[in-house]
Order: sequence, then structure tokens, then C-alpha cells
Amino acid sequence: MMPRFRTFAPVLAAALLAGALPLRAETAPPARLVTGPAERALFLVRSQDIPEMKAVFGEVESRTIVPARARIGGTVREVKVTEGSEVKEGDEIALVVDDKLALTLNAAEAKIKELNSQLENAKTELDRAQQLLAKGVASQSRVDTAKTQFDVAANQVAAAEADRAVVVQRVREGAVLAPADGRVLTVPVTPGSVVLAGDVIARIASGQYYLRLSLPERYAANIREGGTVRIGGRGISPQTAGSIETARAGRIVKVYPEITGGRVMADVDVAGLGDYFVNERTLVWIEIGNRAVLAVPPAAVTTRHGVDYVRIQAPQGPLDVAVVLGERFAENGEPRVEVLTGLSDGDKVVLP
Repeated sequence: MMPRFRTFAPVLAAALLAGALPLRAETAPPARLVTGPAERALFLVRSQDIPEMKAVFGEVESRTIVPARARIGGTVREVKVTEGSEVKEGDEIALVVDDKLALTLNAAEAKIKELNSQLENAKTELDRAQQLLAKGVASQSRVDTAKTQFDVAANQVAAAEADRAVVVQRVREGAVLAPADGRVLTVPVTPGSVVLAGDVIARIASGQYYLRLSLPERYAANIREGGTVRIGGRGISPQTAGSIETARAGRIVKVYPEITGGRVMADVDVAGLGDYFVNERTLVWIEIGNRAVLAVPPAAVTTRHGVDYVRIQAPQGPLDVAVVLGERFAENGEPRVEVLTGLSDGDKVVLP
């Protein structure tokens, strides 16, 4: 009888040759890269023109800044607003008092009392003359004279009341009213200040806020009304203002035709500046022309050890090339990243 291991060895060898048992991992063949068209998508790199954006600072301005002026001369008794206060049209922001007006008003009221007494006396004389005329004791001329005196006294009373109304109105005009809705910028007076009629009590920014740009003269030919600009977040540092991708859109509404000191001025209309300070600066990107770029989708870029790579379809197969990236932008709503070096017009980029 033959030993059992002698009969098992040929069976084991046959099973290994037939592939019934797996090989060890270190003897497995290496994996191959599948290059079939169903396994990847290609992006054709083409040169395209994009707007060239220039980062500048814009200052927040108000369409209109109106002064709230004193209507009478006198002493500032009370100031009811401070810098930054929100006011509505007609709000009382200060009170100017002229002590002479109180004396003038007292004199006017005393004059009215005196004339009212004369008016009552003239009325009594007119009634008496009419009664005597009815009894045939007095003449018609006496009645006419009494009536004339009564009319004169009545007109004097009306004139005195009108004079008192003028004084009362001047007292009312001591209240300095806000000429429009807006925010108080400056209050150059304090309680106790002596002012004249027409002096500025406060300056109020009443118009819509906009951005004023001051650009170098070399960009003047490329700036036009209706052009689009991008406005960063509040602040002047890149950390607070953000990037151009997150900036909001604005529109150039006016380009001034005069160049002063080598600078051209332009106004930008943008919403959401109501809580900004007047003359506050913010970062703005403005279009100054076009430039040709090569761009790929951001998903096509991989970073290894701090180096950016893009895989292209070469004749010998996929090939990773090192690239230097530029700014990001959107093309028809799709994100793109600019490639400064490493690619050529017509390259086919392998997308993941």
C-alpha cells in the first residue's frame, strides 16, 4: 500500500495548475490603468478672453448731504442729536432761543390789550350815537364819526394781532428741523453756542449711498457707464473683504469727464451700503479690459506635496504635468481656474 501523501501530491499540483487555489499576494500581477473612453471624460483646453479685473479702493458717499440750518439768531438751548443719529424729515434736532423774542411777545400782547380797550370804547360810543340818532337827538354825522373811530380801532387790533403772530412764528422757528430723512454726519455746535440765522447746526446724509472710485488715468479709456464691478465685503484687508469669487456685483452709473491729478472718477451703484460710514473705504474689482487665458475645471487639478498637477491625454497615454494656477472665475455658470503655465491651447485634460 502506497503512503497517503504520495497520492495527494499530484492532486495538489493539478489544482494549482488549474487555478483552483489562489496564488500568494506577492506573486499577483500588477494592476493596469484602464484607458477606455467609458472610464474618463476629456476637457479640451481652448484660449478664451476673460475680463481683466483691477483691485482698487472705493469710498462710500451719499447722493445728497443737506445742512440743517438755524432759522433765527440766538443761543442754542438744546441739541437732541449726535453724530450717527437717524432722523426723519421734520424731526426737531436742536432748539435756538432768542431772549428778545419773549420781550417782544410781551409787548405785542400788551399792545393788543390796549387796542382792545380802545375798541370797546369806540363800540360804546357808536351804540350811544345810534340810540341818540333814533330818538332824534343826535345827527347822522356824529354816528358816522363814531363808526369811523370803531373801524379804526378794529383795524388796529387786527394789525397788533398780526404782529404778535409774527413774533410767535419766530419763536417757533427756533426749533431746528431735519430737512430730510437720513443720518447725521456732523453737529458743529453745542448747547450754549451763539448762532446766527442760516448757520449750520447739523449735516445730514439724506441720499442713497454709492461708491466713488478714483482710478489711474491709464484706465480711463476702458471704463464705461453700465460696466460691471465686484464689491468685496466690508473692510479693506483681504481677510475681511474676501475674494472676487465671493464679491457682490455693482454697476458703474457715472464716469466723470474731467481727469484731475492723473485720476479719473467714477460712481458705482450698489445695494446694501446703508450701514456703512460715509467716506468708508472698501475693496472693489473693476473691469479694465480683456485678456486671453487657458482655464480648466477645478476638479481637474490635484495637489501633491504642494505642487499642482493636471492630467492630460498624451499619445503614449495619460500624463501628469505640473502647472501654475492663476485666479478663479466662472464661465457660463461653471467654475474655472486659470492655468498660467504647463498647458497649451488644444490639450485634452483628463477629468476624474
